[in-house]
Amino acid sequence: MDVLALEHVTSTQGDFALAAHWAIPEGALVAVVGPSGAGKSTLLGAVAGFVAINAGRVLWQGRDISRTSPSLRPVSILFQDNNLFPHLTVFENVALGLRPSLRLTVAERQRVEGALARVGLVGLGPRKPAQLSGGQQSRVALARVLLQRKPVMLLDEPFAALGPALRKEMLALVAEICRETRATLLMVSHELRDAETIADQLVLVSDGVAHAPAPTQQVLADPSAALRNYLG
Repeated sequence: MDVLALEHVTSTQGDFALAAHWAIPEGALVAVVGPSGAGKSTLLGAVAGFVAINAGRVLWQGRDISRTSPSLRPVSILFQDNNLFPHLTVFENVALGLRPSLRLTVAERQRVEGALARVGLVGLGPRKPAQLSGGQQSRVALARVLLQRKPVMLLDEPFAALGPALRKEMLALVAEICRETRATLLMVSHELRDAETIADQLVLVSDGVAHAPAPTQQVLADPSAALRNYLG
């Protein structure tokens, strides 16, 4: 069953316009690739509600969420800079995913600790982000997303600054979490190796169009002219 659909969506910003018309099923792991400035982040922003659409509809389980505020959409998003607050502890940064006030019940505190444990950060709750490695900071941001329990996870190159081995490790963790929770993933990446590692489908964004998802291995085995141009 298709759970996330972009129905004749157009988003225009200045002289740039992006169009998309496709759908993906529950639990799909989808990589979004394309040249810089093609509109990959615009695509994620339209799904999340941070970027306005000028035409068409964004549907979730058949329900129009095009005008729904970002906080009320079934979507969590992880950005490249991890969006951690340096003055807060690791525990507090994760807890923001539950309550911005940070006034947690005992049960909610246990949920935060559980999320930290799930991403391998047991015992690091009292530390500040500056006391962590880059990979650990990425895990903090992922724990916050995990805690939100949203059925759609958007990743906008959150691991781009990590080395190849650590990036591969984080992608494996994301894939594992998505399979456990049946979350649907849309992940922007400049690395086709990342797409091969994690994604069962591929969306190419080029020339103002977010093309319909297609099986990753099939696309890479027989790339379109647009993908060949992107790959060089």
